[in-house]
Amino acid sequence: MFHHNILIIFRNFIRFKSEFFINLIGLSTGLACALLIYLWVSDELNIDKFHEKGNRLFQVMENGKEADGIKTQPSTPDLLGETMIKELPEIEYAVSVTSYKWFGKFTLAAGETNTKATGQYVSKDFFNAFSYPLVQGNKDQVLADKNAIVLSAELAIKIFNTTENIVGKALDCQIFGFKEPVIVSGIFKGTPANSTEQFDFVLSFEAWKDLSTKFGRPIHWDNHAPYTYLVLNKNADLDSFNKKIAGFLKSKNKDSNVDLMAVPYSSQYLYGNYQNGKQTGGRIEYIKLFSIIALFIVGIGCINFMNLSTAKASRRVKEVGIKKAIGASRKILIVQYLGESISIAFLSLMLSVILVELFLPQFNLITNKHLLLSASPGFMLSIFGITMMTGLIAGSYPALYLSGFNPATVLKGKLTTSMGELFARKGLVIFQFTLSVILIVSVLVVYKQIEFAQTKNLGYDKEQIIYFDKEGKVADNQEAFFAEAKNMLGVVNISSIGTTLIGHNGSTSGLIWEGKNPTDIIEFENVTLNYDMIETLGVKMKTGRAFSRDFKTDDKNIIFNETAIGVMGIKDPIGKTVNLWGEPRTIVGVVNDFHFESLHENVKPLFFMIDPSKTLKIMAKIEAGKEKEAIERLEKLYAKFNPGYSFSYQFLDQDYQAQYASEKRISILSRYFAGLAILISCLGLFGLAAFTAERRIKEIGIRKILGSSEFGIVYLLSSEFSKSVLVAIVIALPVSYFMASYWLDSFAFRIELKTWYFVGAGLLALSIACLTVASQTIRAARANPVKSLRSE
Repeated sequence: MFHHNILIIFRNFIRFKSEFFINLIGLSTGLACALLIYLWVSDELNIDKFHEKGNRLFQVMENGKEADGIKTQPSTPDLLGETMIKELPEIEYAVSVTSYKWFGKFTLAAGETNTKATGQYVSKDFFNAFSYPLVQGNKDQVLADKNAIVLSAELAIKIFNTTENIVGKALDCQIFGFKEPVIVSGIFKGTPANSTEQFDFVLSFEAWKDLSTKFGRPIHWDNHAPYTYLVLNKNADLDSFNKKIAGFLKSKNKDSNVDLMAVPYSSQYLYGNYQNGKQTGGRIEYIKLFSIIALFIVGIGCINFMNLSTAKASRRVKEVGIKKAIGASRKILIVQYLGESISIAFLSLMLSVILVELFLPQFNLITNKHLLLSASPGFMLSIFGITMMTGLIAGSYPALYLSGFNPATVLKGKLTTSMGELFARKGLVIFQFTLSVILIVSVLVVYKQIEFAQTKNLGYDKEQIIYFDKEGKVADNQEAFFAEAKNMLGVVNISSIGTTLIGHNGSTSGLIWEGKNPTDIIEFENVTLNYDMIETLGVKMKTGRAFSRDFKTDDKNIIFNETAIGVMGIKDPIGKTVNLWGEPRTIVGVVNDFHFESLHENVKPLFFMIDPSKTLKIMAKIEAGKEKEAIERLEKLYAKFNPGYSFSYQFLDQDYQAQYASEKRISILSRYFAGLAILISCLGLFGLAAFTAERRIKEIGIRKILGSSEFGIVYLLSSEFSKSVLVAIVIALPVSYFMASYWLDSFAFRIELKTWYFVGAGLLALSIACLTVASQTIRAARANPVKSLRSE
């Protein structure tokens, strides 16, 4: 029986070639999309899941009460980790970490060789809490010494050309213009690709305390910077522990209005957004979105199969009647037809694997991943299950439909198309194109929002600005470096600043002014800069003046942005005095608001202070069209001041664009998936139109003989499909409007949803559908009616 069914399946594939290839292409494309999304989703779900103590590893977050609600942030006091482990028995390990993202690149010097690398300061139990296996060294001891440094194997090879016998070797570590000797105490394998933390080495947290003090940042309970991670004991209860630590900071600092809470470390990647002190989502939204898109695209392929199978039922009714007449049960027929759909599904799987292999490199490029097709048992079981379900879903309705024919009726040729069948077929077409229109609108809205973010006037000029670390003799002689650089052709201006000014880089609530409510805790972004930096960035003054060398007391002055003055409620601010960290400062200027964070955020209160010695980055404004020559001249000047140092620079506008990396990926992927959804939908429509034209060939011939025009025939055959697509558009537009509005709500500054986005998407879908149908209906309308009437 099995051999007979296989033979029948093969013969039907040969007999109905066009439907077979349409189904094969549709299902294989859908499965290829599903496999790519499955690989991406699996990778995303496994980020930070490799740590052995992951189920007990937590990050401490701060919930600060502000005027506009609760603000959740990861920065904590430097003293928190070491104090908590002493006082709270539920904690097995407590680790303080300064994020590698703060520092840019450190310079590690071994003899005459200088190497740029990414590092962070961590406390002594770092390798006990996190699973970054050591190649050399004891994880209890490698960070015991204040001058210890633990290198990744890759960095060790880069510096020493080996990982053997380098423990105990000396290096000079330079950051922020400070140079400290360090001793290699261990080697770790490196950070895996599924780790959010990507660093080349770690230093002792005790060294961070020294550096922080040297830089004028004392260590106390009011200063919040490092991240604190905890490994709780196996019998610790998280809810009880969170209740216990909520007021921990208030017990150390009576003026604190910050509550603490511990959240699972592995959840931070997917659930990184907070509202009113609770995790509310994050990247998990994109995982849900693309999982749904994968289901939709496979579903569209299944719909094609259902539609084409039921549409061609009239060709197979006699086969069904004869089989039933000679004793075949409905169950046997259902098995046969499901066998056909499952066979096509597995043939589609083979083709989809080839497609995935072809397109995976490009997919990795778009998603910034290193995904691979692997033959692991879990992956094989997953794709087998996906394919089997696809085959069963695609074949279920046709199998039940075909096997339900009455043998006497079909053998007498009295089979009629029921209204239920027509409605089902039209409903499936409507469903396909509803999804397609929603995807078209989504692609358009995401594209326009990203375009808006890239072109919006931010309030400062990020174009043609490069920045690089202030280190070595450049740090010691920055004014001499600036003087020579300003005389170079192509260099418009140059100065230095404490941060890149992109994103949140550091804030303080230690600002007091006349009329401030003592209970209000307001965070101000704190930016330290050099003379000429405001001019280099093109930030406009609203009132007052910028810092100037002509005013010798500017180191005691301060400049705010508009939002800060609004929050403080100060009228006529120029000349007024505020108190910052216990010292009076005079307001000499107010700058227009500018976007130093992404457009997801409202403009925050900000102030500028002048202190050239505490600036960390040099920024140079380059004349447009002379970038190459100017950068080459700066590189030579840098080498003159810092022999042996590499000149590593970045463009400020590229850092700004990097804030929207996730949205850009979503935009590109949505574009591809929307195109594929439309393609698969049109394949099904193409097949249905071809079948309809073939089934009505005699009717078309008679109509032409009776005087119908070719246009009238085309309209007759196309109108049925056009009406279904129009219904799909009517359903899709309000749904797409709701979805687009929901996504745009994550931006503080967003585009307006214009009518043409939706009308254009609908017209595009309708045009594509009409062209698809027209390719078949025009051919049918032009056929010779004599031949049509003679055909059997």
